[in-house]
Amino acid sequence: MSTLRHAELADFLRARRARVRPAEVGLPEGVRRRTPGLRRQEVAQLAGISIDYYIRIEQGRGPHPSRQVLAALARALLLSRNERAYLFRLAGESPPEATGPSREVPAGLRHLLDAMTDTPAYLVDAAYDVLAWNRLAAWFVGDLTAVPVGDRNMIRWMFRREVPESYWRDPEVLTFARTSIADLRAAYGRYPADPALAALVTELLGVSPRFAALWAEHEVGERRPTVKRVTHPELGPLEFECRVLHVPETDQRLIVYVPEPGSPTQAAFHRVGERTAAQLGT
Repeated sequence: MSTLRHAELADFLRARRARVRPAEVGLPEGVRRRTPGLRRQEVAQLAGISIDYYIRIEQGRGPHPSRQVLAALARALLLSRNERAYLFRLAGESPPEATGPSREVPAGLRHLLDAMTDTPAYLVDAAYDVLAWNRLAAWFVGDLTAVPVGDRNMIRWMFRREVPESYWRDPEVLTFARTSIADLRAAYGRYPADPALAALVTELLGVSPRFAALWAEHEVGERRPTVKRVTHPELGPLEFECRVLHVPETDQRLIVYVPEPGSPTQAAFHRVGERTAAQLGT
């Protein structure tokens, strides 16, 4: 254990406390808040520690906080993965290793998905479980509210669904599959203790010779953008770039279908967006 940096830890906690809005942690905004962010007693309550103990830590005169207290403070202050690691290091502790892919969807990403009314987009974790999606994405990934959470996995869909052999002779399909497997293997290496990820790989090795062949190539790397050409049963022929945006703080991927400006695909997306909004009365 290294040295506790009292002053820096206190400054960091005060700065992070001021950043969190009460509504983000389920607290009322109130009318008598003279400063932004949470009050000290609210942080203590959310972390499950005494207010006196938290005040001493934030004033740089408290005892060495335990790993359990640090983890509780990280949750209470909605710290990202990098911020949590920094908090532990300030307290003289080694950061905890992530045991599995993060499934927590940041509020900002949910708002971003909802705001993308003309562009299909969805969020997946490092194991390619679909965590959130917008209205247009449902036209491509289906109504996932009717699918059990454990079955919302893109890699499983890719290799367990029945398709004609000609499907796999498409170079774009193979590129998409190969880069997805390379990204999955990278996650497999980052989270060796995650049972769900290990179970997914074991399952697909047993049921999909094509997955097994690609897995045996031992390619490792992040997903790259690809051009997709599909024939949608209702929208007809579509062409768009499947852009993958990495979210560093959660190790998630925001997958966005980006059409060429002025293209028929962009027009089709716009029509569907307007139709969906009209149906929902928004």
